[in-house]
Amino acid sequence: MTVSSARLIPLGQDRPEFYAEAVEAYLRSAGIGASSVRIYRISLTTWAWLACGQQPPLGKDRRGATAPATRFAALADPAIVDVLATAFIQRAHLVDADTVNRELSIMKAAIGWWRTRGWLADNPVAGIERRPAPPDRTKALSRDQLAALFDLKAGIREKTLWKMLYETCGRAQEILTLDVADLLLSDKRGRIVSKGGATDWVHWQSGTAQLLPRLLKGRTRGPVFLTGRKAPARTPTTNVCKVTGRGRLSYRRAAELFEALTRPLANPGIHDAAELELRGGWTLHQLRHSALTHEAEDGTNTPTLLARSRHASVRSLERYARPGLDAVADHVASRDQAARRRR
Repeated sequence: MTVSSARLIPLGQDRPEFYAEAVEAYLRSAGIGASSVRIYRISLTTWAWLACGQQPPLGKDRRGATAPATRFAALADPAIVDVLATAFIQRAHLVDADTVNRELSIMKAAIGWWRTRGWLADNPVAGIERRPAPPDRTKALSRDQLAALFDLKAGIREKTLWKMLYETCGRAQEILTLDVADLLLSDKRGRIVSKGGATDWVHWQSGTAQLLPRLLKGRTRGPVFLTGRKAPARTPTTNVCKVTGRGRLSYRRAAELFEALTRPLANPGIHDAAELELRGGWTLHQLRHSALTHEAEDGTNTPTLLARSRHASVRSLERYARPGLDAVADHVASRDQAARRRR
């Protein structure tokens, strides 16, 4: 339906009573990919709290939390503009810029669809601006740190995910959306929906190839990475394994587990649990960063690095392709003329 034809629909006709119903209508009809629906729903549900001038629960408290039963008509109230703007600024102080910017972009897309339907006359978030993202200061892990990571006592699901993220140079969100049907086990590759919505392939090595059969245990369909418990009744069928009844592992949960399990490795010498929690652990993104850094150190050429990372430009790749501390030290030592003479 075009914007011009939407003007023929009287404002408010067939408009849902509650905001949550409008969200589901948008998710069903706006042509959103199945792998993105869950992220869209979480992002849009966040605005149900913001519309009430509240903040959604953070971290583990968010799981299972019931959002306010916001009426959709509240978005048409002129007063909502200030309420949303104030709540958004507050949220931007609680979570990272990438999260709030994603939530804002998704909300703007949904509002555009609702306006096309004639459900809204104005855009209540039109004056809200994206938050400036801080520079990426992610540090690549050393090869010794990675060896310690892969030696950790962790479940087969975690070990497979971590190994796959490193060997594929993949983004965690992409790898977690893999279904068993997307895997070509004999070819050591899998079909993903890449950033921007394009279908692409990731390739792995023997470490992942050895772990995947143990993880799948003969499953031939459903999500590759599953939660440890049965999926709630409201979970979309595409995110549920029909064999086990368990749901797809979320990025949030995978990141929480990785951060918690790597705290001792990220803070060697600190053994107090409370102190470790304050300092935190590593991030899943560091596995992708580390893989690209190590490939650059090993001499992988730029075209291949671009293909592995699926970056659109060399400029985007630059921050990953910098040699790490140990590689620079080895480089300097190898050119130490005095040391060579002593040998």
